[in-house]
Amino acid sequence: MRPMTSPPLLSPSPCALVLRLLHLSRAPRRRNPTAARRPPCTFRHCLPVFLSAAMSSSASTTAPDSVIADPSTLARKVADIRAAGPAKLQVIADFDGTLTRYWYNGARGQSSHGLLRQGNEEYDAKREALYQHYHPIEICPDIPLPEKAKLMEEWWEKTHGLLIEGGLTYDAIKNSVFDAAIAFRDGVVELFEYLEERDIPVLVFSAGLADIIEEVFQQKLHRSFKNIKVVSNRMVFNEEGRLVAFKGKTIHVLNKNEHALDMAAPVHNNLGDPNGSIDDYSLVKRRTNVLLLGDHIGDLGMSDGLNYENRIAAGFLNANIEKSLKDYSKAFDIVYLNDATMQGVVKLVADLCP
Repeated sequence: MRPMTSPPLLSPSPCALVLRLLHLSRAPRRRNPTAARRPPCTFRHCLPVFLSAAMSSSASTTAPDSVIADPSTLARKVADIRAAGPAKLQVIADFDGTLTRYWYNGARGQSSHGLLRQGNEEYDAKREALYQHYHPIEICPDIPLPEKAKLMEEWWEKTHGLLIEGGLTYDAIKNSVFDAAIAFRDGVVELFEYLEERDIPVLVFSAGLADIIEEVFQQKLHRSFKNIKVVSNRMVFNEEGRLVAFKGKTIHVLNKNEHALDMAAPVHNNLGDPNGSIDDYSLVKRRTNVLLLGDHIGDLGMSDGLNYENRIAAGFLNANIEKSLKDYSKAFDIVYLNDATMQGVVKLVADLCP
């Protein structure tokens, strides 16, 4: 992955609030997620940082940690959300490549769906064959979205059928996660704790499998958070711990949005736990300010169906930076580069809800 060498896309004269935003976005590359929080930065501390970034040129040898294409718009959104208070805010986050790292020990990390091993090589191979057939369709820009959506649902349902037919069990999920090359970004725990303390809900959207995501939470974070709910495909297991069905509608890459809220449930302590759901969707609907976190431009659709007043979209651009930065900086209010930690988002949330 080539380093980014061009300067941040920053306005030469943003307001003081944006100076703070710039400072909060330039977080350390790695930090212990349990470390003590630092107090929000002040204008006096941010000014030198901003001036250094704003005066940088294409000859700079230091890659920026983030890009803000329109500082004034971001500043307005931050001010409005802050004025409305935490009771009006919700966080919507993608899982793979957003909450989790893109790179893991120098190699591409696994996704929550890709890590799964059924314990049956025949069916693992069949699912891989489906991936090889349908993934080119998923990324093909020439296929109309309605047609592509039908094909994606077909792919997901065939895959789910193979998981049932191949006899997927609780133990296979647990063992798959234990052996997986997957990890949360540094700062995720700090972010979740900060949001939990302020009763700000987090909806984790995924076209993968909720039961696997919940097991990743349990094994990698060793705890759950009362404010986090996973919106993803849910499994039904029998008394022997064998998968027998999937619950509700199929969530795939093209319908991963708030229309699927009836699939939401808290992160459980046990796989297949049927308890817990969002009983009153109005509690979420009344939270009309949104912080959206994603690593693909398509993740912006996660807020479809929500009548929001303000949305700050924070994107993680993990690879192909020089090729994709222009599109990402147009789509997202702030873009974090090079598989960044979650510390920039932590400080952004601290500014939204001090």
